[in-house]
Amino acid sequence: MAHAITNRCTQCGDCVPQCPKDAIKHEDGGFWIDPMLCDDCQDDAAEPQCVSICPIELPPVPLRAKKGRCKTSFRELPSLSLFMNGKSSPFASAIVVWEACNVLAQRQSLPWQVDPHGKLYYERQVNGGRGTIAFRLTNTPESDTIVALDHAAAEAEMARWDVRDACLHLIYAAHAAALEQPWEQEFVISDRQIETYLGLEKRKDLSKLARLTLIKDLVQRPCKLQLDLHWFQQGRVHSFTLKQSRLWHLLETQHHFQEDELGCKHLAGLTFRIRAGVWSKYFLNRQGARDNTAFYQYSSLPKSLLQTVFSIWQQHEGAARMMLWLLFKTKMGHEQRLTIPTLMRIAYGETRVLQASVQREERKRLLRSFESDLEVLHHYGLKPVFDPITYPREIQPLWAKLADLPDDAEAALEFWTQDGSQNHRLTDAAPRDKWHRLMQARFVCFELPEGWDAQSAQSAKKSLRKSERKEKRFQQTDRSAPDRPILSSQQIITARKRLHLSQRGLANQLGKSQSWVRDIENGRLKISFADQQRLLKMLDIKL
Repeated sequence: MAHAITNRCTQCGDCVPQCPKDAIKHEDGGFWIDPMLCDDCQDDAAEPQCVSICPIELPPVPLRAKKGRCKTSFRELPSLSLFMNGKSSPFASAIVVWEACNVLAQRQSLPWQVDPHGKLYYERQVNGGRGTIAFRLTNTPESDTIVALDHAAAEAEMARWDVRDACLHLIYAAHAAALEQPWEQEFVISDRQIETYLGLEKRKDLSKLARLTLIKDLVQRPCKLQLDLHWFQQGRVHSFTLKQSRLWHLLETQHHFQEDELGCKHLAGLTFRIRAGVWSKYFLNRQGARDNTAFYQYSSLPKSLLQTVFSIWQQHEGAARMMLWLLFKTKMGHEQRLTIPTLMRIAYGETRVLQASVQREERKRLLRSFESDLEVLHHYGLKPVFDPITYPREIQPLWAKLADLPDDAEAALEFWTQDGSQNHRLTDAAPRDKWHRLMQARFVCFELPEGWDAQSAQSAKKSLRKSERKEKRFQQTDRSAPDRPILSSQQIITARKRLHLSQRGLANQLGKSQSWVRDIENGRLKISFADQQRLLKMLDIKL
């Protein structure tokens, strides 16, 4: 149990140099013992050193649990909260942010190296080697001096991290995107805002001190990344180099207290002042983007992503890693074909994938983990669309095969009857070469949940104008071709059932998603002329 200083303290400061954990701090005109650091000198002395050295009659006492609600008299006003629409918020999505997110999420799974000075670093080439981006772990984030940790210290520090650290990094990127000049302007975040963003206010199993301890640790970790960047010239944007630059500057951590009857200070809240590193001058510069001298790269950060990662990170860390990676990958375009080996390396690391390629038992475990994590992604709205050629039905996960199972009892009976008459049944064992076929398989894309594909107002207006022009051309073409065949939903349903095709089966043959077929049959989606021609031919419909 940690100790606490009472209001009898004379502020002599004799106890400060005696504390082996540097837990005694001076703040708000008095000393207090940080309960996040104090361990009662269990491994350093027979009794707490602050108690043995204290000259007054009432030395520090064991910290009692705080009763009632935590209240503070004064707090610095934080920056405007994110997710004002309750769904998403803009955030900086440049490659610096993406790679830092990968470092925080994948950690030891990445190919770290040791430089000639014994410092651990991770480096990635950009655009075929024209540029490089590297990360190192540094000392205390609030220190003005940046010192990269050596190999052993960096590995020990990284071992304490987990995938949740990436969520704080994304929160910083969202706050930075709201500033005009984030490399000069600061933003302020309170513990209450962070609790709301991450869903921690619902965690009734954590005490107030435990939540604050967790938040303080998570806040500091993205600020311990040092960035080295060499960027090549792109158009009018000149090449530039950054060395030993912090990714995020943690300028100040403010502690807010509430005193009890003995004057012991109970930590009741935290406020953090943070500023983006110099990288934001090149990748988050609005005026520079207008002048074509810098970039301004941003996307949409879904609130649901942060809370989902916090809820699944222990049981399904692989799914959390893929989810964070797909946040950036999907902004490059919805129709991004993704290979299975790439997703496996993101989720589990290169080493484990290589082990699975030569060890049968490890291969089985990895396949179970991968298919389970895909099901988790599907459950949270990131629905994979299997490539019908490279990822056919016989090697798909069982949960994906059962997606077409009807809820109605009679329809379900018909479904299983049809399944029993086919060459490949749902309950058949996977083919012996499934692993090797998966190494060549890919997804067409991922269907995104609400909030993931949100656009800025300007982009939305452009898309709207584009769709209006497209619709106008379609209507003009419609009038010029009155004999164009028009398929009804019922015709599609009848023809599909006549051929004993499920919605997923038809979707795979068309290279579409099952939801596309479902929307067509429900009349919610208008069929283009090209798709009508394909359906007429595939379903053998005569008009």
